[in-house]
Amino acid sequence: MIQIDNVTAGYTPDVDILRGMTLHANAAEIVTLLGPNGCGKSTLLKTIAGFLKPRIGRIVLDGADVGQVPVHTKIQKLGLGFVPQTENVFSALSVRENLQVGGHFQSDADVAQRLDELCTLYPVLMRKLSAPAASLSGGERQILALARALMARPKLLLLDEPSAGLSPKMLLEVFQAVMDIRAKEHVTVLMVEQNALEALRISDRAYVLSMGAVALTGEAKTLMDDPQVRELYLGGRAA
Repeated sequence: MIQIDNVTAGYTPDVDILRGMTLHANAAEIVTLLGPNGCGKSTLLKTIAGFLKPRIGRIVLDGADVGQVPVHTKIQKLGLGFVPQTENVFSALSVRENLQVGGHFQSDADVAQRLDELCTLYPVLMRKLSAPAASLSGGERQILALARALMARPKLLLLDEPSAGLSPKMLLEVFQAVMDIRAKEHVTVLMVEQNALEALRISDRAYVLSMGAVALTGEAKTLMDDPQVRELYLGGRAA
């Protein structure tokens, strides 16, 4: 579905953040990217999305090399959705207006139909359609950000720290929403997360990044059960 092949990229010409990054995600998989701050997780998502262009290597989406395609084209025509960690909703707009922004490239009829579908999937949005996004709780804002990205019916959804700043209860609700997306929308999810154990519990596979490259990879359950992985990367020994 998405293949990252030996990608090198960075924000300035002489500094590489990604150094030969290679990984993939299959159709309808949830794949989590783990690792310490500065290892390249968010940079990788931005490069896949099109905010950065790879200097070396390929980004292949459904068989087509899209490494040089700008972000708006990927969202509008190539089935990509992106939810950044911060500033991911328009606080002054209502829930309905935020969703309509997500369907900007669609016809009015398609927007209305999709809005109804997503409000059925996430009832909290239906209850607060007219409320400003600024009035939502942290978890509700994240669900709104997810739903807005889904308005365009993406095939690949990139999530950057969807649980950032949430309480444990809200974290579980947002992760449940991610599982619902995969189950009901058949979307491939590539997710950056610091809540490693909780993220692995809902993931099929994971990659641990270090210094801009892949250090470890495997099935999520295998990584969770590996004592060395837990101690080095997941914050504790296996019980």
